Amino acid sequence: MNPYVLAILLSSLGLGTTLTFIGSHWLMAWMGLEINTLAITPLMAQHHHPRAVEATTKYFLTQATAAAMILFASTTNAWTMGQWAIDDLSDPLASTMFMAALALKIGLAPVHFWMPEVMQGLDLLTGLILSTWQKLAPFALILQTAHTVDPLLLTTLGVMSTLVGGWGGLNQTQLRKVLAYSSIAHMGWMVIVIQYAPHLTLLALGTYIIMTSAAFLTLKMLMVTKVNTLATAWSKSPVLVSAAALVMLSLAGLPPLTGFLPKWMILQELTKQDLPIVATTMALTALISLYFYLRLCYAMTLTISPSVVTSTTPWRARTAQTSLLLAVFTVGTLGLLPMTPAILMLIT
Repeated sequence: MNPYVLAILLSSLGLGTTLTFIGSHWLMAWMGLEINTLAITPLMAQHHHPRAVEATTKYFLTQATAAAMILFASTTNAWTMGQWAIDDLSDPLASTMFMAALALKIGLAPVHFWMPEVMQGLDLLTGLILSTWQKLAPFALILQTAHTVDPLLLTTLGVMSTLVGGWGGLNQTQLRKVLAYSSIAHMGWMVIVIQYAPHLTLLALGTYIIMTSAAFLTLKMLMVTKVNTLATAWSKSPVLVSAAALVMLSLAGLPPLTGFLPKWMILQELTKQDLPIVATTMALTALISLYFYLRLCYAMTLTISPSVVTSTTPWRARTAQTSLLLAVFTVGTLGLLPMTPAILMLIT
């Protein structure tokens, strides 16, 4: 892609998210979301592959539907209440419709079906943008309006998302689909606690972005997109594959890695709110997710020679890719847990 066009598209992504962040008017927030959608669409279709074009079409239609629902919900609220302020979503029908639209935008269950299919048709860097940056603007709106939504709806969305994210990733052989279901599960963890402790949602979102960025950049460096080709990655870079296994365990939420921090705090908050059954269900769904992360670790570290390799051995060519961002995100993924008190002081 032409670097000038790429710069315009990336700056438009930043502009759309910034407009949603700073806007207090529904139309301003809607405009920011639309700029975001229109800016990422050419990035998704840049390879002119049939799967990429299919993924772009699915994503555009889904986001257009969600945007229309947001516009209709804001118009309904303005018709009923007489104002367009984001923080005063008083009409019950409008608030429910608005939350459904945002759930569709970020891929929460039960409106998650587009997420794995779209992710499978993208390259890893565009998938990284879709999994991280594109979540920021909708989550800013969810944070501002969560107090107006029925708590039962948010709890249902959160539990269903963690269940679907765990069960859906079990039998996947494509790494991009595994990361898509991982995204669905993590979104559920963030949504379920947003009504009780919004700062924990910010904490979970920040750690999720760090961990997912490390995972995508590692797969990009290793040039693998399938589970069976992970078995040959050890011969290319043993150190990077060892770090990648720890990144996957961090995404699973195992101590002493960073991914344990948000899940631990969220479960603690749910028990404080007298929701032991919900907390137990969330912990059990985390065990389901742990299984497919362990599958990836097994494929990376325990299927090396002299075991039988099920795919063609790649050339051991040196890569020219830059690794500074990968190093930063990997260190953050592996070592931020001891800084928990300082992080909590910053966000509360």
